[in-house]
Amino acid sequence: MTERMRKVNEAVREVLSEAIGGLLDPRIGFVTVTGVETSPDLRHARVFVSVLGNERKRERTLEGLASAHGVLQAKLADQLRMKRTPQLAFEYDPSVERGVQMSQLIDELAPDDPT
Repeated sequence: MTERMRKVNEAVREVLSEAIGGLLDPRIGFVTVTGVETSPDLRHARVFVSVLGNERKRERTLEGLASAHGVLQAKLADQLRMKRTPQLAFEYDPSVERGVQMSQLIDELAPDDPT
């Protein structure tokens, strides 16, 4: 990945993180945008999100984000000067959840060290 694409991905991530926080859709819970992968032609962007809550909450949040993609794309077009505004596709990123599970396993296996 080129430095330019890294900058584009980070800029898109920052704008979307802020914009998602302002959405009023009750389906959308606590969301963290963990990453963005924009295609080289800037036509598509995969937005990876972590959602706090159970499986049902994740599904509802992804539905809410998918229905708000037009508003989010408009926010991107307004705040970023890009040749094209990418079509957004939201995907659940399980890496945060896996990290928490790994920490719990390590805590269970690690002996208590009083020092």
